[in-house]
Amino acid sequence: MKDRRKRSVFSWRALFFLLTVVLLFLAAFSSSLARLWLPAGSFQPKLISKRNIPAMEVISAENCLSPVAVSIRETVIFPDEAVVFLKYPPSASLFTKDDINCIYLFPNSSHPQLFLSPSATDSDGGGHHIVRCPLPPTRGTIVSLSIKHNGDHLAPGPMQRWDSLAYEAMIDGSDNTTLVFVKGFNLRSGRAADSSKFKCVYGSDSVLSADAVSAAQEVVRCRTPLSVLNGSHPDNSIKVSVRVVGKQAVDSAARLQSPELTPLSSTGGSSGKSHKMCVCTMLRNQARFLPEWIMYHGSVGVERWFIYDNNSDDEVDSLVGTLAGLGYNVSRHLWPWIKTQEAGFAHCVVRARDSCEWVGFIDVDEFLHLPSGSSSLYEDVIRPLGAEEGVGEARVACHSFGPSGLREAPARGVMAGYTCRLAAPERHKSIVRPEALDASLINLVHHFHLKPRFWHVNVNRTSLVINHYKYQVWEVFKEKFYRRVATYVSDWQQERNVGSKDRAPGLGTKAVEPSDWPSRFCQVKDTDLRDRILDTFTDPQTGYLPWEDQHRRSQT
Repeated sequence: MKDRRKRSVFSWRALFFLLTVVLLFLAAFSSSLARLWLPAGSFQPKLISKRNIPAMEVISAENCLSPVAVSIRETVIFPDEAVVFLKYPPSASLFTKDDINCIYLFPNSSHPQLFLSPSATDSDGGGHHIVRCPLPPTRGTIVSLSIKHNGDHLAPGPMQRWDSLAYEAMIDGSDNTTLVFVKGFNLRSGRAADSSKFKCVYGSDSVLSADAVSAAQEVVRCRTPLSVLNGSHPDNSIKVSVRVVGKQAVDSAARLQSPELTPLSSTGGSSGKSHKMCVCTMLRNQARFLPEWIMYHGSVGVERWFIYDNNSDDEVDSLVGTLAGLGYNVSRHLWPWIKTQEAGFAHCVVRARDSCEWVGFIDVDEFLHLPSGSSSLYEDVIRPLGAEEGVGEARVACHSFGPSGLREAPARGVMAGYTCRLAAPERHKSIVRPEALDASLINLVHHFHLKPRFWHVNVNRTSLVINHYKYQVWEVFKEKFYRRVATYVSDWQQERNVGSKDRAPGLGTKAVEPSDWPSRFCQVKDTDLRDRILDTFTDPQTGYLPWEDQHRRSQT
């Protein structure tokens, strides 16, 4: 009897389990069948408030990747993609794009109606973990992620617009103020706004607030509350936003990490700094130029490179790792925010101030050239200029080079390949002493605003110039048409500021190669830097330049 009772219980459990499986299968089948019979174009979700995002039935990736749940913090809608920001516990494995699908939900529906593959996943050492998804088919569609191997769905986070958003935040260690980088207030280029109109708000409920002490462009600086400085937050971070007094705060994807309270001396100088000369840059899909740019500048005395990666998909992270492995002190910071070059440079100079005596702001197609034949950028040029205590910025003239008769990218690199330029310099770029910068961090990409007791000097062109390989062969130059990174510079497709020096003369607004492009921008033959690098860098045994050799090794 005892054995019979056990067998009977087992049979009922087995039958219940079988019925459950059958019902789940029928439900899934009917849902799929319904989608098959939906007419084309019937996928028409509507915009709904982020406060009313429907609950999803399966919640996290905890069963497949980690004993602790991975979650979606927020999803930011950009003009051409949706970027999903994830929160990973320290023990969790990071997603690859092969692990997940992007899923899209109708309003008021808990079941996704569209599954698409992500274009990329990405992460860095600064706490960013993102998934790039195709743009939702209509406004208001909810974007989330599903785990491929078991079909589990992550609960969606709030949906936010890229152009009205607090997107980054950090503690400025010089005075422990909070810096919030924010879009949506449309503050004017190069001018300080009335800081009394702004407040920083802390936490999801925005109850804790602090007065702003400066506001300009896309940077608001506030006095940090002591409770925030103490770092007493459960997940070691706190969301920060900005509001105009009397109004609601803008949405936020910006989080402060608990700061290390190590205020810097305000006297300047090299005391306590590990690097004399550093460089900040922002790039998108220019990995192929990095070895030449970093190896050359390392040879003239640059000691540290900060790479702000603005949505690259050419494996720049892998190349940065390779260069770091070769001994170059280079790091990559994921910076997904579009049209934010000025803000990115402000962010970088605050990061660099603790370790860098001087910081240069140049692009990866710009090379600091010493025409006199000097071997050290810092010792021979910057240190003598900065010997006078009030000098806070060295401005370096830029010579713009053209395609130099080429139709294909030069195999030996830009310095050896492009040898013809415009006669007169176009603009300048700056090398700054971080302590000399105004608290507003106002910059125009080419230079920063300085504190009242500091001033700039123009570097003599016989000592230092920048060779700007601006107008390269068409296949390279046309990439600039995709999107300009500077906040206050018009995209070339737009009919605005058509006479600006930021545009290619005579090119118009269409990315169509002019028939005479290879011969344009050629007024002066200038082989000075080419001759120097061929003489200095060529390996006598192989005949290769070091960046050529690096490229050759990467291909084998």
